[in-house]
Amino acid sequence: MSLLLSPVKIANLELNNRVVMSPMCMYSVQKRDGVLEPFHFVHYGARALAKVGMVITEATAVLPNGRISDRDLGLWNEEQADKLSELVDWLHSFGTKVGVQLNHAGRKAEDAEIVSAPSLLQYSADYSKPHELDRPEIKEIKAAFVKAAERAQRAGVDMLEIHGAHGYLLDQFLSALTNHRTDEYGGSLKNRYRLVHEIVTEIRARFNGSLWIRLSLTDYDETGVQNTIDDWKQVGKWLEADGIDLIDVSTGGLINKAPNLPVHDGYQTPFATELKAAVSIPVSTVGLLDNPGLCEYILQNHQADLILEGRALLRNTNWLSDAAKQLHDHDFKAYNGSYQRGQK
Repeated sequence: MSLLLSPVKIANLELNNRVVMSPMCMYSVQKRDGVLEPFHFVHYGARALAKVGMVITEATAVLPNGRISDRDLGLWNEEQADKLSELVDWLHSFGTKVGVQLNHAGRKAEDAEIVSAPSLLQYSADYSKPHELDRPEIKEIKAAFVKAAERAQRAGVDMLEIHGAHGYLLDQFLSALTNHRTDEYGGSLKNRYRLVHEIVTEIRARFNGSLWIRLSLTDYDETGVQNTIDDWKQVGKWLEADGIDLIDVSTGGLINKAPNLPVHDGYQTPFATELKAAVSIPVSTVGLLDNPGLCEYILQNHQADLILEGRALLRNTNWLSDAAKQLHDHDFKAYNGSYQRGQK
């Protein structure tokens, strides 16, 4: 059996294989109320049927003004939580685990009435100028993350991922590029980490499932202000001490800049490997990982512990079955005999 398609245990979370559906915004909440719609049941259900080890739903806002767009999912009220519970039961019935990514978009909230950020720094001319958060507002956002986590637990979610990447609010607090505060939430790396620390530890005390976080380990900045890889290693150690079970490594999104490195298959994996060397908890990798052989190589050589597949699963729902054929993995079984015939 290949490593890619073999079972794995992350803390107390048991997955049937090491392929996880990466959270990807679908912008498909037509009623703009943050509640899951029939589309989401079909969209995520198709990947569960295809035997993905875990489905992570798209970025799910903890507050209405924290949505990336007004067509995003939310988890700030009970109606949203009740529908999430239905989705969790639906996906569990196909044998897959379910994760939810909790997010606040901060200065990248495109449709928010009030755009909030650590500091008065606009993402680009196409985005609104943000309001600088005061301490009571920071406390409100922290409480919203915790309340959303409690709703997710009641819904039966197996894993929560805190979105600390791609230029959204927590990423904005972590970076000196976007955090110019002079209070206890700004200045030193330790202070910039403070809000993440408070959110992680409060959720960890209340959520019984697996707790992950996504980080962007480079901002493609060339001014020397962005966090260094050594800074991120320190953050990784703090996260491990605070109770995070896995760090999901990505890159970019904080500032309006394209990658300043060659973009090729697996181009983000070296960042995951660097962080993996500094922590004892598992690390996942994402980005241009369509090739099952490359994914297997990454796992066999301990460059990462899990593979998050995004666009590959949008292009090919049955990516895992095709991976089994390419890897000559005869132990992988499709959902039922009818689907299994497609592998011959």
